[in-house]
Amino acid sequence: MVTRKEKREREKGTNYFFEYLKIQKHFFSGLTERLKNVKDHRHQSYIDYGPEVLLLTVLLKNLTGLHTMRAMTEQFNKEECIENIKKALQLQTLEELPHYDTINNFLSGLDPSELETIRTYMIKELLKKRCFEKYRIGNRYWGVIVDGTGLHTFTQKHCDHCLRREYKDEETGETTVIYMHHVLEAKLVVGDIVWSIASEFIENESEDISKQDCELKAFKRLAAKLKQTFKRLPICLLGDSLYACEPVFRICDHNQWTYILRFKEGRIQSIADEYQAIKTIKQSEKNNKKNKSLDWVNDLSYHERTVNLLESREETETGERRQFVFITNIRIRKNNAQKLLNAGRSRWKIENEGFNNQKNVRYNLEHVNCHHDTAMKNHYLLTQIADILVQLYEKGFKLLKTLKKTIKEISSNLLEALRTRVLTDEDMSALIKPIQVRFT
Repeated sequence: MVTRKEKREREKGTNYFFEYLKIQKHFFSGLTERLKNVKDHRHQSYIDYGPEVLLLTVLLKNLTGLHTMRAMTEQFNKEECIENIKKALQLQTLEELPHYDTINNFLSGLDPSELETIRTYMIKELLKKRCFEKYRIGNRYWGVIVDGTGLHTFTQKHCDHCLRREYKDEETGETTVIYMHHVLEAKLVVGDIVWSIASEFIENESEDISKQDCELKAFKRLAAKLKQTFKRLPICLLGDSLYACEPVFRICDHNQWTYILRFKEGRIQSIADEYQAIKTIKQSEKNNKKNKSLDWVNDLSYHERTVNLLESREETETGERRQFVFITNIRIRKNNAQKLLNAGRSRWKIENEGFNNQKNVRYNLEHVNCHHDTAMKNHYLLTQIADILVQLYEKGFKLLKTLKKTIKEISSNLLEALRTRVLTDEDMSALIKPIQVRFT
């Protein structure tokens, strides 16, 4: 247990913004150049800030836990903050930081594919480092979780691309229409870290469509994007029972992906019935050992393929009995059953370490930073890029792990350093030196 005095001593002289820059430089030495080189839609005669200034300012807003663009403009309005960003970007001059209106105007015209390209660069750099190899499933596949979530909800029509949902009051008979923006995420899971590697916005093409966009439709587009971006990446798709269906199986077969998906009885009744019949025979042959925590059956026929089912039964500390069933195209054996179960259950990380942290703890993801639909997408993508950076900072900076700081403390310390401690020339020289980053 670290005492308060020991904590003060260990933190003495630490510049958290400098430590963050060391992590960023170690993993993504070309990030600043890529921020600078996004395709700028603005007339070059009328600009005061380069894309790298505008984009880094928003990234730092997310990294430092500021929930609104207004708070960012107010909190970053410090000479020390301006100087630190100038040095971080290696600019000759920077008199002011951009106002949030200037940033939102830029993001309203920026093609979201520019930010997706930057995120792809970052993920590929992480894979090249080979420091996360031990988290592969079966020492081969990279676990990629897919799931959808709501981003913004409006009581009035926001744009032509809104999803719509009607609610009818049973007492009055009045109908209320809610307008929504959703996204489908693909996140790479490595241990207790989840990183966004692809996003597909669930939206209607126009207001007068006959059938709205949905998660499974978006998955087809997301899968095509994943395959195009990571052509040779051995992917194991992780998802809930919505994805346990023929269209998803067909896509995985075509892309040569494996999958471990939650399976609920009734989703594909023929498979459930065959599994129960074979399991009953197996239990009878094994002297009725019904209390075994793991069961599985391979080679269940479904259309032109065979699939395998893995079942886990457990009892919680409160005595509650829980059952988990997964469908997979990986052959289940005694020596891999538990590992496949663990991989399948890691799907919940996208809810906890993923969406919950982003919505309720760190970024206030559901807050509308700008009402322009393109800017909304770009704000979302910048949050995903910032989330990659902050997780590497949290897990890779040894002092943070030693002191066991909370997420809010980490963000607060970073903001304080950015606003009060100017990087020195010695600091900037030290950034060139290589460092070692270890993840446990």
